[in-house]
Amino acid sequence: MFYDQATIEVRSGNGGNGCVSFRREKYIPDGGPDGGHGGRGGDVFLRADKSKNTLQDFRYKRHFFAKDGQGGMGNLRTGASADDMIVKVPVGTLVFDEEDGVLLADLKEDGDEIVVAKGGRGGRGNASFKNSVRQAPKFASAGTTGVERTLRLELRLLADVALLGYPNAGKSTLLSVISAAKPKIADYPFTTIQPVLGVVQRDESSIIVADVPGIIENASEGAGMGLDFLRHAERSRLLLHVIDTSGLYGVDPFEAFHTINNEIKSYKKSMAEKEQWVVLNKIDVADEEIVEILKSEIEEEGFRVFTVSAVTHQGVNELVNALLSEVPQLPAPKLEEEAAIPVYRPKEAYPFTISTKRGYVAVEGAFIRELMLSTNFSDTESTRRFQRLIVQSGIEAALLEAGVEDGETVLLDGSYFEFFAGSSDDDDLYL
Repeated sequence: MFYDQATIEVRSGNGGNGCVSFRREKYIPDGGPDGGHGGRGGDVFLRADKSKNTLQDFRYKRHFFAKDGQGGMGNLRTGASADDMIVKVPVGTLVFDEEDGVLLADLKEDGDEIVVAKGGRGGRGNASFKNSVRQAPKFASAGTTGVERTLRLELRLLADVALLGYPNAGKSTLLSVISAAKPKIADYPFTTIQPVLGVVQRDESSIIVADVPGIIENASEGAGMGLDFLRHAERSRLLLHVIDTSGLYGVDPFEAFHTINNEIKSYKKSMAEKEQWVVLNKIDVADEEIVEILKSEIEEEGFRVFTVSAVTHQGVNELVNALLSEVPQLPAPKLEEEAAIPVYRPKEAYPFTISTKRGYVAVEGAFIRELMLSTNFSDTESTRRFQRLIVQSGIEAALLEAGVEDGETVLLDGSYFEFFAGSSDDDDLYL
């Protein structure tokens, strides 16, 4: 099965924590702070790779987590930064943020890449907190938390020509004749249920033709396999509209032609403006007069028309010559999403959540985690800093709004504390 959509979870690594350390050597009993910084957490990259053809791998593996940075060490040694995680995707993959639907990247070329989750910064060692007033800081800062997000990947085929037409119009047969592709061919609708690429080559010239699921009425609203087709056809230079002129399946050729073009217009304006040629197929079993009427009426609407029989190869040479000589000169398509204005959202200064866990009001999130790891509760100065940030971040106000009263137990990042509000300005602890 061809997978052209996938949802994955990515998470960058946390930064390593800063180190609390003091220089202790022979004859130097009070050497001062020498705690080093933590290492950077690993980034998560998505990289286009021409060796990948589908998104099928993401059916089995959907979580991609980079490693955390190493903690700082004494003697001013910085922890090692974690390796970045590279996730390989096929060329032609669109990357969307699942939460708000914003297009993050269009990986069109081999080697194109994007950082989808930036690794956390390493925490500062206690040596960096030393100043003229504070000579021996007994605390360090924690590394910042990595980014976690859900991404939607869409693969749109990068073909020069996209075959469109009603099911059983003969698209797969035509592709098998003009290229070396071996699509599944049978006498029932929706034989093609996954895209097939064929290379049409003659001498030094070549183009790629895609045979993708056929479309029917209301395809732009998801009927049949229409959306699958339309999504792939967006990236082609030319739409090759194949029409069954035989009438053997009870479908009026002229009506089918207009139905599909109406669906294209309903899907996207840019699709309707794309160059389109029409191929009247199965002329070996069609009424010659009907074929001529069809050709005349469609040409009057401004379309270029070819008459062929994919089975007997009649007219195929003329079609192939036109494709190879003219398609490479057509402009490369541009997706409408590429012109979208990026959406920038302000980052929360103190991200945290209030919930109930194990029967207690609990505070969780990146900010409280980092604050807890940065605090040395046996050191008065570090604890006072903790108290100030609890008030400054709005956690105290949020706990009061949640109905927490003095003396009640709360959970801060999984640790138990007794809550006392409004005493952060004096020497007493309120947590």
